[in-house]
Amino acid sequence: MRNLNLTRRDALRLGTAAATIGLLPSAVRAQAAWPSKPIRFVVPFAPGGSSEIVARATAVELAKILGQSVYVDNKPGAAGNVAMGEVARADDEHTLILGHIGTLAVNPFIFDKLPYDPNKAFRPITLLAKVPSLYVVRPELPAKNLKEFIALAKSKPGTMNYGSAGNGSAGHLAFEYLKMVSDTFVVHVPYRGTGPQLTDLMGGRLDAAAVGAPAVLQFIKTGKLRCIATGTSQRLPQLPDVPTVAEQGFAGFEMTQWYGVLAPASMSQANADKLSAAAARAIKEPAALKLLENEAALPVGGTAAEFARFIEAEQKRWKPVIVRAKIKPD
Repeated sequence: MRNLNLTRRDALRLGTAAATIGLLPSAVRAQAAWPSKPIRFVVPFAPGGSSEIVARATAVELAKILGQSVYVDNKPGAAGNVAMGEVARADDEHTLILGHIGTLAVNPFIFDKLPYDPNKAFRPITLLAKVPSLYVVRPELPAKNLKEFIALAKSKPGTMNYGSAGNGSAGHLAFEYLKMVSDTFVVHVPYRGTGPQLTDLMGGRLDAAAVGAPAVLQFIKTGKLRCIATGTSQRLPQLPDVPTVAEQGFAGFEMTQWYGVLAPASMSQANADKLSAAAARAIKEPAALKLLENEAALPVGGTAAEFARFIEAEQKRWKPVIVRAKIKPD
């Protein structure tokens, strides 16, 4: 009889414990099983650019590691500010965003007010990849290299143009940087995304652009665009015959775009740590490496702390360039 009473008391204790667990905040219950539903990976730019290529390469491998689907959601607008603001406010622990040189190291210095704080609204997770900026022109332009392009632009100042994915975008920054060091004036034409910009460049409505390698390599190889210089410190294996900007008279010049994973600051530390390890591993999985190599993107990985320090260094690097070039938003 005593054993029976103990069993009943145990049952009561178990029932009380179960009820208590049911009253715990949902965030606490979900943490142990994170991720407990599909993860939304927001790309703050239009489809068709380097950002989407890096994001999709990451998402496929990240889904395998975490055991949950990871889907890419392109949400362009206001140089990435729309998506950054939305994700900064997310608190479901299953919404991430692709951090970028523009949204983290440029926008803070060109907008008077942002819908997010780049240094407080997010948790840096990992730096995914660096993407070489390629300086390209339409094939009909009579300039076979950077020196000829600069000479042509100086021979008729203000009559040539270049496109970018938008004011404050990496392409805008890259070309303004080139204009500054070469003392050249070329008119800027901002677009809403890399895709529309490339359409007009290949259609002959633009003269030039600075674009991340993944988005334009295929067009260079098929002759639809001509690459006159790379922004890397060394020549790319994919374009061994194309000299760097530095080789063509501008020593020390280097320009690459970069992308990393960010989570809202509301994400728990435990989940952020798990995500950081998974994302750093995902970008170095064989399938991701092959895809990035084919597109001339350079995988990085690394810890959350390393990514945070990198962001800080990039903000210090580009602020004076932005101020000198007087880059302003639309």
